[in-house]
Amino acid sequence: MYCVRNITEDLYWVGANDHRTYLFENIHPIPRGVSYNSYLLLDESTVLFDTVDWSVSRQLIENMHHVLDGRDLDYLLINHMEPDHAATIEEVLIRWPGCKVISTEKAFMLMRQFGFSVDEHEQIIVKEGDTYTFGKHTVTFVEAPMVHWPEAMVTLDVTNGVLFSADAFGSFGALDGKMFNDDVNFERDWLPDARRYLTNIVGKYGPHIQLLLKKASTVLDKIKIVCPLHGPVWRSDLMWFIEKYDKWSRYEPEEDGVMIAYASIYGNTEAAAQALASKLCEKGMTNVWVYDVSTTHVSELISESFRLSHIVLASVTYNLGIFPVMLEYLEHMKALNLQNRTMAIVENGSWAVKSGDLMQDFIDTNLKNMTVLNERLSMASALDSSQKPELEMLADAIIESMGKTE
Repeated sequence: MYCVRNITEDLYWVGANDHRTYLFENIHPIPRGVSYNSYLLLDESTVLFDTVDWSVSRQLIENMHHVLDGRDLDYLLINHMEPDHAATIEEVLIRWPGCKVISTEKAFMLMRQFGFSVDEHEQIIVKEGDTYTFGKHTVTFVEAPMVHWPEAMVTLDVTNGVLFSADAFGSFGALDGKMFNDDVNFERDWLPDARRYLTNIVGKYGPHIQLLLKKASTVLDKIKIVCPLHGPVWRSDLMWFIEKYDKWSRYEPEEDGVMIAYASIYGNTEAAAQALASKLCEKGMTNVWVYDVSTTHVSELISESFRLSHIVLASVTYNLGIFPVMLEYLEHMKALNLQNRTMAIVENGSWAVKSGDLMQDFIDTNLKNMTVLNERLSMASALDSSQKPELEMLADAIIESMGKTE
């Protein structure tokens, strides 16, 4: 059974929702599923904007047949070649052999690398600033390299202001019938997944996102609707979402708040983390979030690290090193270019308390623009009641570094 939605009078969503895939890119949990968005324009010529993951290709083809209603597909326009959007290219071309393919030179190179038989079809190579007309609709192309593959571009329909934004402005989460951002309470129900999507998939490439936002700023008055390749279509409050992207890609925290990430084996480091959280709340800083790095997926940890201004790393010493899962978290911070945070350290060890110095060294060596507070809470096996002044000092230092007083 087909499942389509009108985006505008002659533009249709023909994508699919996926609740079967457990790990996006085989690494990020997606308990709410994900959508693969593809869009079909009916003009004097028919145009398909991107395809879908192979797992939902049958749904795409059924949707296309319904919308085309016997018409041929004239053009396949590819903004992004990642397989969750491009895997069905060859299937589309087999079924509509007269279809022409529009994309960038690098994208055609990747099509051949993936083994797609595109050389049997007319290829139209476009670059930034080019335009193409399909009838009453004229589109223009904007290159978006490393957002988040080098071949990526976005396409603006200058006739009606629809921006086909590739992986920009997307989100984890299946649509399940709710097509537009104003069909849902986005801030409550979707923002955490949108943040986790952006920070983990594209977080490393903040400067490239900034470049794309700068380009977009010159045509913001022309953009009416944003059609991403994952998540809801934006038709209202776009500036609110753009401001989020601006902060994330500048590595600026959204909120003043404290994330306490702890690694604990027998519960003693966890107890210290809870004691610190309680002390912060007692002193008036209640935007405090405590996470066990062993049971919280690293994509969630990274998302929260981008959201909050302060991060406390509380780790036991393990084999004279940093607890492995805490080290993985730190490595992801490095890989995704997290910066501009204030950090504090809580360390533990029964015969050799090493984790604090090792975490400090990792931060100093691998992370940019991080401020590590001088106050450090150090434990031998467990936090002793005699260390209450040290706990107070650490809590006070965190609050003072926010420019707040008790």
